[in-house]
Amino acid sequence: MIPSTLRITLILAVLCYFIIILYFLKNKALNLKYTLLWLLAGIVMGLLVIFPKLLVRIIRILGITSNMNGLFIICIAFVLMILMSLTSIVSRQNGKIRSLIQEIGILEKRIRELEEKKD
Repeated sequence: MIPSTLRITLILAVLCYFIIILYFLKNKALNLKYTLLWLLAGIVMGLLVIFPKLLVRIIRILGITSNMNGLFIICIAFVLMILMSLTSIVSRQNGKIRSLIQEIGILEKRIRELEEKKD
């Protein structure tokens, strides 16, 4: 069981987490589609803080005997999920950048050709 002072502290930390995410969303530092993943992680954190027995049940379903090991496995799973999401975003952005660079190169070549014809 989580001591009440620790639970209150964790609830305040999760609330601060949500405030920061919403602040980033409001200032357009994060896109909505990326924010949803962070909000999901915050909801899971909030549920585990409010209902600590839920974590114990999930850990027992997974067959893990130690609560701390289960908590670390769940945290690592969320970090991996976020990391995979960010990697896919970077990959898509890399493809878009490559395409834009090629288009700029083609346009610069056309401009040079037109300038040479003009002279």
